[in-house]
Amino acid sequence: MVKLGDKQKKYLSDLSLLFVAFVWGGGFVAVKDALNTVTPMVLMALRFVLATLVLYLFLFKWIGKISKSDLKHGSVVGLLLFLAFTAQTLGLQYTTASKQGFLTATYVVMVPFLFWAFYRKRPKLKVFAASFITLVGIGLIGLDGVTSLNIGDYLTLICALFFAAHIIAVEYFAKDMNVFKLAFLQIAVAAVLFVITALIVEPIPSQLPGRAWVAIVYLAVFSTFLCFTVQTVAQKYTASSHVSILLSLESVFAALLGVLLLNEVMTPIMIIGCGLIFAAILIIELNVSKKKVA
Repeated sequence: MVKLGDKQKKYLSDLSLLFVAFVWGGGFVAVKDALNTVTPMVLMALRFVLATLVLYLFLFKWIGKISKSDLKHGSVVGLLLFLAFTAQTLGLQYTTASKQGFLTATYVVMVPFLFWAFYRKRPKLKVFAASFITLVGIGLIGLDGVTSLNIGDYLTLICALFFAAHIIAVEYFAKDMNVFKLAFLQIAVAAVLFVITALIVEPIPSQLPGRAWVAIVYLAVFSTFLCFTVQTVAQKYTASSHVSILLSLESVFAALLGVLLLNEVMTPIMIIGCGLIFAAILIIELNVSKKKVA
């Protein structure tokens, strides 16, 4: 068996996160399509319950026994996941998949600030510049005639904040915890919270159309079980700021798939706004080294 070095693990983690970004980009499209026939909390409850069952079925040997400390840590991450997806799914009812993909990507700007608050390490000056550019980009994306951002866009920005907190939390707990156990617990906790919420606020459907089940299976097996397991494992070898830039590429995939599969339209001004947000992401994450002149 080949033993990987630190660099090889980092490169493998990066490639894995790119795969996650692509699958999550398709997730925006799947959720948007499923919401035509399924209520938001029922959709999320089915998604996370199925994902929990699949994850345990495949990884129960690596999950092992769960201690009170494990449950506590997993519950923190699971709660953040629940809050993020609640805001995102509700928001997607009022905005497009492509637009939400780019607004969700603003978590890449939020992660360094949350990192600063948590670890007491001040971000570099370029972070503040990127934040301003991001706000301008958001304004352009939300500009529709004389209207401002709608309720779906605001919910998406709230979801981005929770996703940023989730990335920081996974990085923090993955250092000293079994990553498969953490992946299982966060999804299981979110599943329980979604089931409770669905039972309280929404009617439970007697049956669902086949197309809805296709979206639910995609979301459960690929976007949830596979992606969050991969992300949790990868974050053991990659910094949160690096993770955020790679995962933010889901916004690009969401926009492309939204146009290709849902016939969504992006206006020129929205494209400029998306470009500014992507530029802000690059400003934060890319390190340009000065070459020495001979």
